[in-house]
Amino acid sequence: MLDSMYSPQVRRQAVSLLDSGISYIEVSRRMGINRSTLRDWTRDRSLIDKYLDTDLCPRCKPVPQPPTKAYAYSYLLGLYLGDGCLTPAGDPAKGVWRLRIACSNTWPGLIDACMEAMAAIRPDHVVSRVPSTGCKDVHSNWKHWPCLFPQHGPGKKHDRLIVLEPWQQAVVEKHTEEFVRGLVHSDGCRTNNRIRKRNGQGHYEYPRYHFTNVSTDIIGLFTKALDRLEISWKAHVRKGNGKQSAAHVVSVSQRKDVALMDSFIGPKY
Repeated sequence: MLDSMYSPQVRRQAVSLLDSGISYIEVSRRMGINRSTLRDWTRDRSLIDKYLDTDLCPRCKPVPQPPTKAYAYSYLLGLYLGDGCLTPAGDPAKGVWRLRIACSNTWPGLIDACMEAMAAIRPDHVVSRVPSTGCKDVHSNWKHWPCLFPQHGPGKKHDRLIVLEPWQQAVVEKHTEEFVRGLVHSDGCRTNNRIRKRNGQGHYEYPRYHFTNVSTDIIGLFTKALDRLEISWKAHVRKGNGKQSAAHVVSVSQRKDVALMDSFIGPKY
């Protein structure tokens, strides 16, 4: 039986921690909740699941809806398509999924931005960062992440079709800048291109953006978003070397377009 002295947010967070594999003793220590109460919440799974997840998943409502914080979702979708994945969390029988975004250690600001976006979508769930080689894995566990990221599937993204659902397309069209920002923060960069002058006397530099991805579908989503923002772009294919697959590279180099992207993308750091 659910104890009315605890708020819904506390119950959700406690069950989320337990579903992620943390022990009753540790959750009890962290949150100050009696272990017998925690067991009651997890023992009556049908009531907990209905209360905890179904009414909180916008796609599982009688009339499916997009996430409430659509701007944060658009950014998170860009990050997911670039450097994200969904994997089972803990016991597969529980049906809990882990959304994981790999964020380079070179850009600590990107790590914070990713955590903020993930927390905006699931404010009652824990968002964690775990050290990995050269990066931090930002992740959060939830049964309904596949509802929000239907592009999930077996294998690598460039080996399967990546198409946005109509509701995702509507979100991206409304929050195009956030979507582009997420893609650039995952698989893009801002660089200075150095060119030798025609007279051979020195060099000149100009800034430009690069976005690189192996998936032609994801490249298409990026360039269509740039078209909506009326940003000029050029594309070419970078050949693979045996260990790496050929990649598609999109560059934005015209001064007005770079300035526009600077206005909403901002530095990763």
